[in-house]
Amino acid sequence: MDRPSPRLDALDARLRASAAGLGLRQTLEELGPSLTDRRALRAGIAARRVRVWSSLAAALDACPLAGADWTGEWQDLLRRAGVPGGVTPETAVRTLHQAVSVLTALLGPERGGARGRGELAATTTGSAHGLDGGTWLARLVQRGIALAYGTEFPGDAASRRARWRLVSVTPDEVSSTALTYGLRPVGGGWREHALRQRADHHAEAHLTPRDPHDLRLRLPDGAVVHICENPRVVEAAADAARVLPLVCTSGSAATVVLTLLDALAATGCRFPYHGDFDWPGIALANRIIRRYQARPWGMGAEDYEHLAARSQAEGIPQLPLDGHLVSAVWDAGLAPAMTALGVALHEEVTLDLLVTDLSG
Repeated sequence: MDRPSPRLDALDARLRASAAGLGLRQTLEELGPSLTDRRALRAGIAARRVRVWSSLAAALDACPLAGADWTGEWQDLLRRAGVPGGVTPETAVRTLHQAVSVLTALLGPERGGARGRGELAATTTGSAHGLDGGTWLARLVQRGIALAYGTEFPGDAASRRARWRLVSVTPDEVSSTALTYGLRPVGGGWREHALRQRADHHAEAHLTPRDPHDLRLRLPDGAVVHICENPRVVEAAADAARVLPLVCTSGSAATVVLTLLDALAATGCRFPYHGDFDWPGIALANRIIRRYQARPWGMGAEDYEHLAARSQAEGIPQLPLDGHLVSAVWDAGLAPAMTALGVALHEEVTLDLLVTDLSG
């Protein structure tokens, strides 16, 4: 049975006529926290939203980009995407104005020459980190660049760097490196010569995103480049003076590693891959093997079972296998074998076998 709902106006009148002498609203506020006028609250939010986007329109109308074909589409795109959660209207207005300033510096009639991203950020936002990857401002600017040049919005770090280069902005390309060993690229340049010398002296080399672009890194036809997950494998190969080339992902492969491997793959290199026998390691192996049609290197179910038995026989403490199961694209039996034994095995427990394989 439905309960009868009291008429609020009648209840208000009776409360006013009572000894309390207060209406319904005042009575409730005396008994508890202040009431919220939801209708007024919604109206205020809508008004602030309108001010955010009208402020962006005004900033564009007043800048040298006014009338550019892509600015209307940019505004519509940003409006549909909305302001990220947690960003106040005041911060949104400031960030959108900064985006207009950055795009004007990059695409306006007074655009300058090549500059670093940190330098651009410092001069347009006051902070050298204002345009760091992942910030809302950087995404706003990247969308503007993509629309202005008629390209797709970048979906990964390499594409984002390419968009910056379209407007003569150089992102940081020297702090992130790929750990390599034994690369002997053909060519007569000093960089190729330096890599060959390091390989001859069994020394590892750290390459930045600039190196694959400058070197083109052409190895001898049909070269086989092994890929590992952990830097200790590179160290052990160098200590043992092994001769086969090696690239290390250092965990989940960063963009610089993928850029290097892309450059090597483009020249016909083939890749055996080895990683950790845990669920994150299998997920990483899946990505590398799919991307480069790499072959598993000692990564089968039998390899896992042999290593697990050997480590137990040697008294090595057993590391529990935690996390969510990941099936290996190269061996349907690997995940069941790992689940049955429940032991995670990192590359360090198989160093001797890997180093032997790298002897050539």
